[in-house]
Amino acid sequence: MSPISNGQDQHIIAGLDIGSNTITCVIGQTNDHRKNIKLLGIGSVPSSGIRRGSIIHRDLLIEQLEASMNEAETMASVKITKAILSITGEHIRSLNTQAAIALNRGNGSPGTLIERPIDERDTYQVLDLAQAVSLPVDRDILHTLPQEYLVDTIEEIKNPIGMTGRRLEGRVHLVTAATTAMNNLVNCVEELGVMVEGLVFQPLAAGLTVLTEDEIELGVTLVEIGASTTNIAVYHGSAIRHSAVIPLGTSSVTNDIAVMLQIGVNEAEEIKIKYASAKSSMSSEKLEIDLPEKEGQLKRSIPEQEVSSYVEARMQEIFQMVIREISRADIKEPLTYGIVLTGGGAQLRNIMALAEDNLNVKVRIGKPANIEGITDVAEDPIYATALGLLLWPFMANDHMRIPKPRHKGIKGIFRKIRHTIEDLF
Repeated sequence: MSPISNGQDQHIIAGLDIGSNTITCVIGQTNDHRKNIKLLGIGSVPSSGIRRGSIIHRDLLIEQLEASMNEAETMASVKITKAILSITGEHIRSLNTQAAIALNRGNGSPGTLIERPIDERDTYQVLDLAQAVSLPVDRDILHTLPQEYLVDTIEEIKNPIGMTGRRLEGRVHLVTAATTAMNNLVNCVEELGVMVEGLVFQPLAAGLTVLTEDEIELGVTLVEIGASTTNIAVYHGSAIRHSAVIPLGTSSVTNDIAVMLQIGVNEAEEIKIKYASAKSSMSSEKLEIDLPEKEGQLKRSIPEQEVSSYVEARMQEIFQMVIREISRADIKEPLTYGIVLTGGGAQLRNIMALAEDNLNVKVRIGKPANIEGITDVAEDPIYATALGLLLWPFMANDHMRIPKPRHKGIKGIFRKIRHTIEDLF
């Protein structure tokens, strides 16, 4: 059977999750109502061309991207011509901002005003104005995510359309990224003949498939633990309140084991996966792990609990940084649903127990949901971001993707706002 092109079928969508440890390509199909995604194919290969969101070996990254796409295409019998990409890195910055407009208009008579219902053009104008923040010339807005609206003195309005008042205010969460990092990532994918339809900050994509509506409404923090970064997204009141990137992940754990035991990184990774516990008290004192033998050295072994202590120390550091980021969300009410852990780091043995001890809230492991089809190969938290990319075009409330009412749609996958004043970041 000849593969069809997702450029020819609008119901076919592809996502590329580009991480430091793994590159995953997923291909899905939507139904006519676009409420469900059926997973058709998935391809996953080791990644070594990118670190902390920055490309370190372009040619190698392109080869690995192509390998992951070929694997997914073979499974799905679909030829990828367009895709949505994930992005992370230390260059990601976020902030909350707001803007307001006057709603009343004169009717031609001096000193008289008329009231009219708020429409889509008003909300679009407010969100557009909220993007007019001072950014350096090397930075672009990646996401503009509405939090709530205010009409006069009425707060916490989710949808103001149809209401009347004198003043409309919008509060938004902006995610910005380095222009160079985005362009370089897009160029690598487009060199393979694939058109990039969008870039998505990793935890926002993961949240679409691992978080429930109740969690987003009553408060939850998504902690996506990757290889080189840990991504944070804090939700409350059905909106994102804070997001951030912590420049540490599970590769730091692997490096700690390698240094402490004086072994290779690959050997340390194998020991971490097979034996290590995120909570050392839950590992064995008696079980001895045989270490790789080196020429001229005596045979060595180490207790499982000692290896786990290295893991615990590093993960505790990461969780302390998570606490600091949550505090920056400035949410007065408690986050009812605590923490949801996802990403490859959520696979660490006893990670949930360690998180509960350090964060003093309830914790659960976030596994992908809202996906149909061959889900048996994609039930692991490591695939949360990739599968969330399939849902992003239909579920994301991102102003950057919304065409201007009664006008031509926004060109490009991100919008530039240029200013000449000092860098605020």
